[in-house]
Amino acid sequence: MSTATTATSGTPVRTAWKIDPAHSQIEFGVRHMMFTTVKGRFSGVDGTVSIDEADPSGAEVDVRIDASTVDTRESQRDAHLRSADFFDVEKFPHITFRSKRIVDRHGSEFKLAGDLTMRGVTREVVLDVVEEGRGKDPWGGERLGFTATTKVKRSDFGLNWNQALEAGGVLVGDDIKINLDLQLVKG
Repeated sequence: MSTATTATSGTPVRTAWKIDPAHSQIEFGVRHMMFTTVKGRFSGVDGTVSIDEADPSGAEVDVRIDASTVDTRESQRDAHLRSADFFDVEKFPHITFRSKRIVDRHGSEFKLAGDLTMRGVTREVVLDVVEEGRGKDPWGGERLGFTATTKVKRSDFGLNWNQALEAGGVLVGDDIKINLDLQLVKG
């Protein structure tokens, strides 16, 4: 649903968008054994974005990720990630992000601050976002694309499981790199 007003009324023109899960990806990477990176993704994502077309700094973003859809291409690791040692999907089935404000906008690039919630713990994070473009799809709809990155410490969200390595260090790093490629559909 989108709203529009005439230019003479002075009322902001807000448009509503939905995340297209078939054309969006949420991926993460974490150090494994201190010297390699394991990557994974979540296939279950939905959400909405509301944009004031005259002042995009007032955008509202609400994203929900189905934590049980974690996929690292290794079934035993995925089962461990779903367990109480990590995401505890039985108690906390979703990871959510709700925007608070846009800061430091320069053209199509900006920083988006918001609340990320995992395992029932909420922390403010800042995403580095790029608006990749917008256009009409073959079916007459309008689409909008964004990429975003951030880094969080898993320990800040109660994801503390680890194992010491014989040679020193730990099995799983604390820093998680997150990459998002989102395609939105107007409507």
